[in-house]
Amino acid sequence: MTAGRRVVVTGLGALTPSGLDVPSLWEGVVAGRSAITALDAPEFEGLAVRIGGAVRGFDPTGLVDPPLSRRLSPAQLWAIAAADQALAQAGVDTAALRAGAPLPWDATRTAVLAATGSGPIDQMQAATRALDARGPRGVPLSLVVHGAPDAAAALLSGRYGARGTAHGVTATCASSAIALGDALRRIRHGYADAVLVVGMEDCLNPVNLAANANLRALASGYEADPTAASRPFDRGRRGFVMAQGAAALLLEAEDSALARGAEPLAVLSGFGESSDAYHPTAPHPQGRGAADAVAAALADAGLDPHAADGIDHVNAHGTGTPVGDAAELAGLHAVFGDRARRIPITATKSSTGHLLGASGAVEAVLAIQSLRTGLIPPTINLDDPEFADWDIVREARSVALRRVLSPSFGFGGHNGALIFEHLEAR
Repeated sequence: MTAGRRVVVTGLGALTPSGLDVPSLWEGVVAGRSAITALDAPEFEGLAVRIGGAVRGFDPTGLVDPPLSRRLSPAQLWAIAAADQALAQAGVDTAALRAGAPLPWDATRTAVLAATGSGPIDQMQAATRALDARGPRGVPLSLVVHGAPDAAAALLSGRYGARGTAHGVTATCASSAIALGDALRRIRHGYADAVLVVGMEDCLNPVNLAANANLRALASGYEADPTAASRPFDRGRRGFVMAQGAAALLLEAEDSALARGAEPLAVLSGFGESSDAYHPTAPHPQGRGAADAVAAALADAGLDPHAADGIDHVNAHGTGTPVGDAAELAGLHAVFGDRARRIPITATKSSTGHLLGASGAVEAVLAIQSLRTGLIPPTINLDDPEFADWDIVREARSVALRRVLSPSFGFGGHNGALIFEHLEAR
């Protein structure tokens, strides 16, 4: 393992289709409830796929000043709300920060990373329609300030007075995992004392749904029964189900967290990343890039993949695409050998849908909740398992967990893998 400070997670936040905070997200996923619904707004009429995981019931009133709220994308507002939740759990008074109180850490050593695959894409789509309808003067000025993938990082750094690095991280569906790995390295090697990582995404719009449906990447034909659409590792899987939302994690150096009286929730002990260098959308059939990222994460954490006291559980990327699920298991087998089939695996996208660039952050939250509670959530809709000789968890399972692997893979061959440990794992 690379020498340096131990990195802990002290705060979690989430705004997802399964719930508007971490407790409700966790309760819904453990209960095996699908958050996938029909998309019946007029804008979705005529689309080949009209289902998804939508954030419902979120009220941004009071979150930011009304003029700013009107200029921001929903995903940016979700990111701010999730970040507030994470800081609050970590014992940081966000209202005091907004009033000018200092951060608990040196402000110049407090970083913000905003992870997203597409950023506030709704703003660009709206601006393009305005240009077509009203000409150049119809394009809003706010597009320049708030319309880029890094905009949420700038918003959050200003909101909290964090003066360390603040930027976006974009690597399609691996964005959040790679941002968390970047945060781990920044703290471990002494470049920061605390890093706030926020994953956010909102591609649940007609343009992105149509593009992915045309690519045949989405589960189709489930308008009458949306809850059955997301089927990771099931023989009848047809593709992923798009979802929207945000999640946030606050990472700190353990010595700094303990010194200020914070309660660490888990240790982030390992990170690995790689590229398939293979195909624009399809993973390498043998899971080569996935295996490289997982093996690098294990090495980073100082773990032997074949040791019995290594990884206890995998919260799989598990999107429900025919080639993706098979390649992921092939990659795990390449790293763990036959032991891979005995490690309990779950695919929580079966409940939440696929939050794209935010999915790594959401699944990191769920992995940490598994460590804290000793519960592995179920993989729902697994009616006809294709991989019957693997231990894919179909009902919530109580297990004493020490280490959880949370991998994320994306179009373009982007791969990231994270290892979270119980505080007393070693």
